[in-house]
Amino acid sequence: MIDKPDMIDKTEGHTLEDRTNSRSWPLPALVRLRCCAVARRALTVFIACFWLKLSLTLVASSSLIAALAWVNFYLTIRYPPTHRLEPPAAFALLGFDLLQLCALLFITGGLANPFAALVCVPVIISFASQPIRYSTALIGVAMVCITVLAFSPFPLPWFDGVEINVHNVMQFGVWCSIASTMAFAAFYAYRVSMEASQLADALAATELVLQREKHLSQLDGLAAAAAHELGTPLATISVVAKEMERELKNDDRFREDVMLLRSQSERCRDILRRLTTLSSEGEAHMRRLPLSSMIEEIVAPHREFGIRLELIEKSPRKGEPVTDRNAGIMYGLGNLIENAVDYAREKVIVTVEHDHDKVLIVIEDDGNGYAPDILTRIGEPNVTKRQKEDTAGGLGLGLFIAKTLLERSGASLIFENRDPESAGARIRIEWPRMLIDANSTK
Repeated sequence: MIDKPDMIDKTEGHTLEDRTNSRSWPLPALVRLRCCAVARRALTVFIACFWLKLSLTLVASSSLIAALAWVNFYLTIRYPPTHRLEPPAAFALLGFDLLQLCALLFITGGLANPFAALVCVPVIISFASQPIRYSTALIGVAMVCITVLAFSPFPLPWFDGVEINVHNVMQFGVWCSIASTMAFAAFYAYRVSMEASQLADALAATELVLQREKHLSQLDGLAAAAAHELGTPLATISVVAKEMERELKNDDRFREDVMLLRSQSERCRDILRRLTTLSSEGEAHMRRLPLSSMIEEIVAPHREFGIRLELIEKSPRKGEPVTDRNAGIMYGLGNLIENAVDYAREKVIVTVEHDHDKVLIVIEDDGNGYAPDILTRIGEPNVTKRQKEDTAGGLGLGLFIAKTLLERSGASLIFENRDPESAGARIRIEWPRMLIDANSTK
């Protein structure tokens, strides 16, 4: 096995936390968003003033929009397109956008302005892309801003001679609507962002496991390449050594040294010959193995932990599938067996069954089983709770990696608890035989 799942869980959990706390944001993305904001606000003011003829404070509104445009222009010329904003800088810019928008709303009717709901936009963007501590600070600022907007002394711009008065109860209702929408949308964006980040980290860990296994499986190929490359110079050395031995066999000063040189060169050639034979003749043998041998190889490392590990073969070995040495399958099954051993009281049972159509492996333990709320979420990244008195071990990222690897090989997995009279958990892994049998026609 490569790394134990709990080690991967801890490593990846730390990596995820670091990434969550140090997200950088591409500046061009923010500049494009702010350009859209400038264009939208400018168009709104233009339509209100020159088309609808509303009594809008044009100078103040235009100045606020121009300030946003100027900051955007400064960022464009000051920083290269590849510049990335660290969380404090992104927080400052989003905070500036929020304050600019609230100032524009303040002089145009406050919460009576139908565009007051746009206050939610910077907050949602922050929760979707920035660390939680900066996003929490920004939503706090936004709550203060919408509270101030509720007390705006400026009337809503309207047609000359007509004044719009919004009742205080209506103002409070709008405040509650914006605050609840902002909180819900921010929480939803944060959860979606975290799930996406966890999934990306889990898939990266999966690829790392496969890379390590692939690297180990290619060592015999590297040995063969080394043997091939070294064969020619060693052959030359051997020929020269033979010539020197023939010429100096009667010279007591060099005879022993020449004989030693020749014997060692022959020894090197024998070693390289064995490496070449291992790669060319033994490669197929090492790459393919019967299903029973693969299961025994996976089970063997987990027999030394005080838990009785019973292997039951329901089908005869005659005619059993011969499978390729798939790193994903071996790691995934080993991970599931290790988790079963971790949570078992006394015994883990691994049952293997195969026929012409399918290959079925069932892993059962006599522990407490899965909690009902966990069963529906088994296989998600960082699902770490399971009924157990001893909290050592885990069912988090390691289980997700195992499930992902096995599903990539074509397996379907079912996680369930055993019958009420038999406590414990059960995992059923099933493949169509044609996907796992190397002798089948694919």
